[in-house]
Amino acid sequence: MAVRDALAAGRRRIGALKDEVLVAGRAVTQSGLLAALRWPGLKVAARELARGKANPSLLFRFYAENSPHRSAVIDPRSLAPGAAEGPAEDRVYSYVELNERIDRLGLALDRRGVGPGVTALVALKNRPEFVTSQVAIARVGGSAVTASWRSTPAELAYLAGHSGARLLLFDADVADMIREAAPRLEGIAREDMIAVGGRVPGFAHLDELVEARGAAPDRSDRAAVVMYTSGTTGKPKGAVRRFGGGIVMSALGAIGATPMRVGDVHLAVCPLYHLTAFGFVNMSFMLGATVVILPEFRPELFLEAIQRYRVTTTAVVPTMLHRVLELGEARLRAYDTSSLTAIFTGGAPLPPALAAEVTRVFGDRLYNFYGATETGIVTIAGPEDLRASPGTIGRPVAGSELLLVGEDGRPCADGEVGELYVRSPLLVSGYHRDPDATRASMLGGYFSVGDLARRDARGCYHVEGRKRDLIISGGVNVYPAEVEAVLHDHPAVAEAAVVGVPDPAWGERARAFIALRPGRAASEDELRAHCRAQLAGPKVPREFVFIDALPRNPTGKVMKRDLAGVEGIQAGAEGKQE
Repeated sequence: MAVRDALAAGRRRIGALKDEVLVAGRAVTQSGLLAALRWPGLKVAARELARGKANPSLLFRFYAENSPHRSAVIDPRSLAPGAAEGPAEDRVYSYVELNERIDRLGLALDRRGVGPGVTALVALKNRPEFVTSQVAIARVGGSAVTASWRSTPAELAYLAGHSGARLLLFDADVADMIREAAPRLEGIAREDMIAVGGRVPGFAHLDELVEARGAAPDRSDRAAVVMYTSGTTGKPKGAVRRFGGGIVMSALGAIGATPMRVGDVHLAVCPLYHLTAFGFVNMSFMLGATVVILPEFRPELFLEAIQRYRVTTTAVVPTMLHRVLELGEARLRAYDTSSLTAIFTGGAPLPPALAAEVTRVFGDRLYNFYGATETGIVTIAGPEDLRASPGTIGRPVAGSELLLVGEDGRPCADGEVGELYVRSPLLVSGYHRDPDATRASMLGGYFSVGDLARRDARGCYHVEGRKRDLIISGGVNVYPAEVEAVLHDHPAVAEAAVVGVPDPAWGERARAFIALRPGRAASEDELRAHCRAQLAGPKVPREFVFIDALPRNPTGKVMKRDLAGVEGIQAGAEGKQE
C-alpha cells in the first residue's frame, strides 16, 4: 500500500511539474522575455543557474550583459520640489550601473565580514539603496533581514537580537531612533551601523564604503532572506527563504497569470520591506522592467508618478485604493492613467464594493492576489474572476498547491470553510530559531499561516479571516470576513472590522467597528438592519463602534488586537440573539 501510494504521489508530482514547465514556457513567450534574450545574457543565465544561483543577484548580472543600458531604477526626485532652485533631477540607474554598484557594495560588505552565516539588518525607506543593499548581501552569501524604518528602538533591538545581526544599514532620516536603539544592539559594533541617504555624526556612511571599484566574491548560492512577519498578534517571527531553481519557475507561473511584460514600468509604492512590494519588484526585475521607487504614498503623488513615468504596473494595499478614490471624480480625471495595464492589490481583504469602484474608474486593470511572508504569492484573481466571484483571491498560480482542511482534519468540499495550507517552491524553510512554530505550521509538506478560506463552485478561493479571529457565538462559527463584506456593501461605510469579545451567555459576541465615508451618516439600527437582511442572526454584530479610521500597521493590515478591548455601544448588547 505504501509503495503504491508513493508511486501515485510521484506520478502526480511529475504531472504537476510538466504543467509548471508548460505554464512557465507560455509566460516566457507571452511576456516577451524570449524575444528579449541576447547571447551575452543567455551565457550568464546558463552559467549561474547551473551553479544553483537562482536569486536576485542573478537578475542584475544577467541584465547587465543582456540589456546593459536599459533603465533599471528611477529615483523620482523631480516629484519632490526643492527650494528656490526648483525641483531636483531624477536619479536613473541602468542595469549595468546598478550591477556595478551592487558589486562595489558587496565588496565593502565582504570586507566587513558579511558572508555565509552572517546576518545584516536593513532598515531603509523606499530608495534605490534598498535594492542594492539587499542584492549585495545576497551576492556575498549573507542573510538579509529587512525591518520597518518606523520601528521603535525596542522593536529594532528585538529583530537584531533574534536574527543575530552583525551589521545594520539604516536610513539617515531615522538617526534619532538609531541613536536610542544603539546601546541595545549588542551584536552590532558601532562601526558596523551604517547610515544611508545622508551623513550622521558618530556613524559610518554608505558612500565611504563603496568608493573602491571591484567585483564582490559571488557566494550567492548560500544566500538567504529573513522576512519578519508583521506581528499583528504577538512578537514577529522570522521567515527564512533560501533560493533554488523552483523559485524561477514559480515566479514565471505568477507572471503568466498577469499582463506583466518586458518593457514595463513598475511603480513601487508599498514599503519595500513588505511582501507586496518585494514580490512584484522582483518579478518586474525578472522581466528587465524599469522600477520607479516612490519614497512615500500620497494619493496625488501616486497618480502624478503614473502620469509622468507612463507606469504600466503597480502594487498597492486596499487602503491605498480607498484613499485614491476619496479624491473624487474630478481630481482623479485630472491625471492620465491610461498607461496602466495592471493594478495588483493584496496584503489585506479587498471588499467587493471597493473592487467594483476601482474597476469603474480605472477599467479592467485590477488584480487581487493572496500571499504571505511565508508562502510568497499563491493565488491571483483577474478582472473576470473579480466580477464573477466578488471578493475572491483567485486561483492558484502555477507551482502552488492549496489544501483546505476542516476542523475534523479532512479536506473540505466546495463551499466549506477550512484552514488554508500551501505547498510551493516559494515556501520558506521555516521560522528562524523557532522550530516549534515551524512544526505547528506544517502538515504533510504544506504550510499554513492560520488563514481560513473556502473554494467556490468556479474554483476560486475566498479568505474568510484568520483562524485566531474566528468568533464562536452560541456554538455558531462566525467568520469576520463574511460580516465585514456585508458591512462594506453599505453606501455609508468606508471601512469595517469585526472582532469577537467575551460574552457571559454566548461565549463570544461580534463587535463591529465602523469608519463612515466623509459626509455620510448611518445609525447603529440602520447598520444592524442592513446586516439582518443578508446574514443569519448569530452573525449580526450586537455592538457597533463608530471610529474615524481603523488602526492599521504600515503594510495595511488592521490591528485587531488594538480593537478588541475598545468598548462598544451597549444599546441592544443585552438583546436576544436571533
